[in-house]
Amino acid sequence: MTTSSVTPSITVAIGRQARLYHAFITTAPAALDAPSTMTLYAAGLADVSGLAADPLRFEATRARTPARLVLIDAVEFAWQRARYREGQHLLAAADPVLVGLNTLQHWLWQRLRAAAASDAYTEHVS
Repeated sequence: MTTSSVTPSITVAIGRQARLYHAFITTAPAALDAPSTMTLYAAGLADVSGLAADPLRFEATRARTPARLVLIDAVEFAWQRARYREGQHLLAAADPVLVGLNTLQHWLWQRLRAAAASDAYTEHVS
């Protein structure tokens, strides 16, 4: 694996299993994600690019291109990077100051709560 040591990361433990996730910015659609890749934030490229470790250069016409802050499992990183590159999508490390551990925890908890609320709604409606 060739992820940078400055790439923001978070360890997620469920029971006895722990996984290390790294935070990246991408323009790839979720359909190209590995099963364990998680989207924490989605917006236009102009907005999401501010979370990148290094300044992202793009034409003004791409400002509204959909982009995401994603967590990629360290074990699946090489596969995920190849898949994004194959589709010619951006993959850039997130900024470790702007997207530090506290921010990752906050957004991950929000995502988990939203998924739980959605599941509860689906069970209630069914």
